[in-house]
Amino acid sequence: MVKDYTLGKTGITVPQNAFGALPIQRVSVETAVELLRDAYRGGMRFFDTARAYTDSEVKVGAAFDDAFRESMHITREDYYIASKTQATTPEKFWEDLETTLGNLKTDYLDIYQLHCVSRCYRPGDGTGMYEAMLEAKQQGKIRHIGITAHLIGVAEEIVESGLYETLQFPFSYLASDREVRLVESCARANMGFIAMKGLCGGLLTNSDACMAYMTQYPVLPIWGIQRKSELEQWLSFFERDVVMNDEMRALIEEDRKALSGDFCRGCGYCTPCAVGIQINNCARMSQLIRRSPSKHFLGEEWQGLMGKIDDCIDCGVCKTRCPYGLDIPNLLRKNLEDYRDILSGKIQI
Repeated sequence: MVKDYTLGKTGITVPQNAFGALPIQRVSVETAVELLRDAYRGGMRFFDTARAYTDSEVKVGAAFDDAFRESMHITREDYYIASKTQATTPEKFWEDLETTLGNLKTDYLDIYQLHCVSRCYRPGDGTGMYEAMLEAKQQGKIRHIGITAHLIGVAEEIVESGLYETLQFPFSYLASDREVRLVESCARANMGFIAMKGLCGGLLTNSDACMAYMTQYPVLPIWGIQRKSELEQWLSFFERDVVMNDEMRALIEEDRKALSGDFCRGCGYCTPCAVGIQINNCARMSQLIRRSPSKHFLGEEWQGLMGKIDDCIDCGVCKTRCPYGLDIPNLLRKNLEDYRDILSGKIQI
């Protein structure tokens, strides 16, 4: 059964099984609303979105409207919404916050997070960003100050600063020892840890193993969900126990070996591409095609999408955006070579 987890000094206590709303930007409003409402009915109480996720906030707002709350006999206090801003100036911060509150049809956010930061914003650093967070909290528009990062060094600095109530960082059973220590540091600092990318961008496919790993640590996993079948997998953990066993440990070790080294997590921060390459999938095609039904990726549509890698002009912009420091142009070409070898039959999968 799912345990409760308290997000550090925020005092927010929710089941260790939460909804990541990035993928619902890819489905219709009707589908997204149904997923979100079913997630609440099934036991999820924490929902994470972002200003950068196109219409995700709008869909979350539509799901938790007055009519739904009345039908469920609940109030806004019965669930928690976190969102994020990529603003780097106070002016953009306030613009994003007002837009987000309007999209979500709420007067406040339970957690507002500075999104995918490259630095630890501090009081008096000249940016005014932390001061904007404090002012928003004093106004009651946000209840807790959070931050998200992809770079481990930045994340460590954030924890050491003691300035933030929550940290959102990638965490899965592929985590390094250093990333595990980051989780432990958050716990010692009474700082909530929100675990994103628990499926490593869709490369990890055994939900039991993913959940069993997470429950060993003081983290709140937010599972990216866009299909009813996916939601049903996560909701099933409210009804059944899952524990780490020898079979899961063997599977995890196999995946660690297969996915060691540089690989694309599919976050999409590298996009858009100047020549239209769908980087976040093409740069990890070698893994996707071996870990998902291959017929889908070998069809005419994906052959065309992979072929666009030949158009790469080596502008290098994608490399500057990648939070993991990947050499994306070369990674794309390696994936294309592997893909063509599979199509030709030179490599059997």
